[in-house]
Amino acid sequence: MSAIVSRTTDDQRWAAVQRRDHSQDGRFFTGVTTTGIFCRPSCPARHPLRKNVRFFATAEEAQQAGLRACKRCKPLDRVEDERVQRVRELCEHVRANCDSGEPLTLAALSERSGLSPSRLRHLFRDIVGMTPRQYVEACRYETLKSGLRRGDSVSRAIHDAGFNTMSRVYETAGSRLGMTPSEYGAGGRGLHVTCASTDTVLGRLIVAATERGPCFIQFGRSIRELRRRLREEYPAAEVEEVDLKRSPRLAAWLDTLRDHLAGKQPHLDLPLDVRATAFQLEVWRYLQTIPPGETRTYSQVATAIGRPKAVRAVANACASNPVALAVPCHRVVRSDGTLGGYRWGTDRKATLLERERAVAESVSAREPAGSRRRRRS
Repeated sequence: MSAIVSRTTDDQRWAAVQRRDHSQDGRFFTGVTTTGIFCRPSCPARHPLRKNVRFFATAEEAQQAGLRACKRCKPLDRVEDERVQRVRELCEHVRANCDSGEPLTLAALSERSGLSPSRLRHLFRDIVGMTPRQYVEACRYETLKSGLRRGDSVSRAIHDAGFNTMSRVYETAGSRLGMTPSEYGAGGRGLHVTCASTDTVLGRLIVAATERGPCFIQFGRSIRELRRRLREEYPAAEVEEVDLKRSPRLAAWLDTLRDHLAGKQPHLDLPLDVRATAFQLEVWRYLQTIPPGETRTYSQVATAIGRPKAVRAVANACASNPVALAVPCHRVVRSDGTLGGYRWGTDRKATLLERERAVAESVSAREPAGSRRRRRS
């Protein structure tokens, strides 16, 4: 078997895979031993378990190891051009210097790249899926998390990551870490996550929540599978499976989801507590505005949020959605009208859309004609 890239950088490569970093496409490839497939780092497919992943410096090495190319991300196709190369080099510069104190403002990056600030911002959004400023912040959070995992104090980890103030980190920690820096530094210890599961028309459903709201809503074939996924998401937190009689809030959220699946509550409004990048939040918020029974293409979503060329980044954001139904990524389809992917199975996606359309048509049929005309206008 061909030589695999050095393990000294495997953690960095795995972090790039988890954030589906387009800037790393072509720099290395991931091979999944259980499926026999190799992919780009930005592949929109659901992430495999870390223990089943091997890294290769070239596509040829992955093929020599007996792996075949992924049909979704097509790692053998050439995607690189001069624009991609410039953005990639800037991304590498940011990752190498995000904690050095060097100015990484839009103006500084623009001067380094030889591109105007507006052009650079536009290219970053198209290729990386976020602005230069958001990318700098994302890299600093990766450095912060590394420091906290090493056992550095919170103040030192924040300072070494290049943040100017602690207040800024604590303001955004909920969306970027899913917990405060102190909680993250303890591996999630001290964070209490309650969960409960129920049978639905689409199979077993689990809901887990922090004190701030649901953080994990997923379908699965069995409660054992769902518990495993939850543990992988919150490995060091205190996860408690509760009796719904002792947790009225969790019971109410489960009832809301069951009513939604039964067509009794078309619109969901749950107080979610999810970890996300700024771009993911932008996509997910838009998805929540798509009326039940309707769909949008990935291209339409990208255009609606002002990022018309970030279609692949939109697909990645849909694929990384941790809260089924509450963020209705099942309402996004391919441009040819076919369903596309769904992390909980395309059969469930088809059923969800069919049920929502049936409910929407039933509601529309009961409305007076004048009400329908006003609603359409």
